[in-house]
Amino acid sequence: MRQEELKAEIDQIAEQSYSQLEGEWGEWLEIAKRYELKVPSQDRLDIRHTILLELALARLDSKKLIPKFRAYRIASFMVADYWRTRKRLTSGLDCAHCSKAQRARCKKEWLYSQCPKLIKLVSLDTVTIDADGNPHTLKDTLADDHAIDLDAWLDVTTWLLGCPARLIEIANKRIDGKPLNQADRQYLSRFRRREQKRLL
Repeated sequence: MRQEELKAEIDQIAEQSYSQLEGEWGEWLEIAKRYELKVPSQDRLDIRHTILLELALARLDSKKLIPKFRAYRIASFMVADYWRTRKRLTSGLDCAHCSKAQRARCKKEWLYSQCPKLIKLVSLDTVTIDADGNPHTLKDTLADDHAIDLDAWLDVTTWLLGCPARLIEIANKRIDGKPLNQADRQYLSRFRRREQKRLL
């Protein structure tokens, strides 16, 4: 119930924001309102904005008033473009690049499932068999962003990239056989204690 109230409130605010439109913009708004009903409710305000924007761009290009029938044609094209884009995103079908005869044949014989441009959707719960004959679901084969890269972790140069510069200086002193002063020993001791706590 709360969602419906919020949606009604948003629609009311949107209507109020358009209530001052007059002249050409008022006519365009009436046209957009007619055509926005041809798309799902969650996208109606978006298609309204798109139609108004296209009509304004057409007005700028022609530098004169747009005839009403042309405005209707632009609005219908924007709705068709909406559905074409939605179909391409959800199913991978893009019939706009097919010939008119091919589109008619697909519609008559319902050949959409055989389209070579069709995106095949597969569930992540689909069971597959690996090379050893073991069954796995597809979601088990996805890479984990939080997994440790063991090869990089074992590589000393990778470890040194995150290592404090002061600790590297102390290590070089120890390798060269130089004695550590009191500050170096304290720093090394603190670093060791901190790393031991992380390991626990």
